[in-house]
Amino acid sequence: MRVVVTGQVGMDKKAFLQRVAAIAGRAGHPTGLLNVGERMYAEAPDVPDGRILDLPLSRLNALRRSVFKDLLREAADAGDVLVNTHATFRWRHGLFYAFDYDLMKALDADLYVVLVDDIDRVHARLLRDGHTDHTLKDLMVWREEEILATELLSQIVRGHGRFYILARGTGPAGAPDEATGSDPAAETLVRLMFCPQMKKAYLSYPMSHLAPASETFARVERFRSEMKRYFVCFDPGDLEEKPLTARALAAAEAGHKFVTVDTGEREVRIETSELLAILSDIDGQIYARDFKLIDQADMIISLVPERPAGPSGGARPVLASGVERELQHAHEAAKDVFVIWTPPVPPSPFVTETATKVFRTAPEAVEFFLAKGYVHQPSPGSLFA
Repeated sequence: MRVVVTGQVGMDKKAFLQRVAAIAGRAGHPTGLLNVGERMYAEAPDVPDGRILDLPLSRLNALRRSVFKDLLREAADAGDVLVNTHATFRWRHGLFYAFDYDLMKALDADLYVVLVDDIDRVHARLLRDGHTDHTLKDLMVWREEEILATELLSQIVRGHGRFYILARGTGPAGAPDEATGSDPAAETLVRLMFCPQMKKAYLSYPMSHLAPASETFARVERFRSEMKRYFVCFDPGDLEEKPLTARALAAAEAGHKFVTVDTGEREVRIETSELLAILSDIDGQIYARDFKLIDQADMIISLVPERPAGPSGGARPVLASGVERELQHAHEAAKDVFVIWTPPVPPSPFVTETATKVFRTAPEAVEFFLAKGYVHQPSPGSLFA
């Protein structure tokens, strides 16, 4: 199994992929990690750390080719391997590709995965490493370019079904859970690599206007955790930039020049004007990216919870317009569409007419998935048994 993992600068991909390799190794799949950028620095000891993109393009390209040829020789003798690289670079030279087609064709990777993360976290890591010559708009554009270039590369080299977008984030810090040591995003990549029999599911649920302390929010969290026990899940909640919109608009209305954002790893002060400049990018990328996540899945599983009864009446479904649009997109893409509808009122035809099956509770859905063979039953001691 050969996997090419790309992602913009500021992702800390090496640390993430080290966790992936460790999880794979513990599951009986020793996996090597080949870091292209690290090897380029090793082959060019005269280049200070963080300055390799300042080299003339001719030397940069020659250096990359030399390193990748060595990598190919190592990969030929290795079993399972992760290749940590980039699809594009955007720096003082402008935008340019970061791979060579002939060498990628020779590698012939099985999977091409582009790693993404919340833009404020990417920004914070770049500041941490002393890189200040960028704007949030730059980072948003660079992420789109990296996704597009990686998808094109996978289509040209291997064809349909080899490309995946994977959100790096795990909790507020985008790092392993300190209490359990688990890293769901790293485990998801291991499942993509070594558990092809596992179904891939896109999780759909209302994400806006849910109070964190509410029972409805807790129900959504339980749904997300439960589905991730049984499937390779692509979860839109693993990349959550929409709250930045509200922060930016509130700061602008109050006349604040800066917004302080806690990324989990550190606090950063961001100019309000910078956040306002990317509001349309946030919405546009959520719309496009979530549809891509549906396209790379086998099915969609949607939870429609109810809002508790209030003074004005009984419980009502919390059905966001985005959820309805996701269900329709999945239906039109010929995916299985499963809806867990918990409100006491019946679902509308706009839900039932696109659904493969509607359930009343999550346990009912799990029982169906187990009975109908949607859930792979691993042998004792196998990966994620």
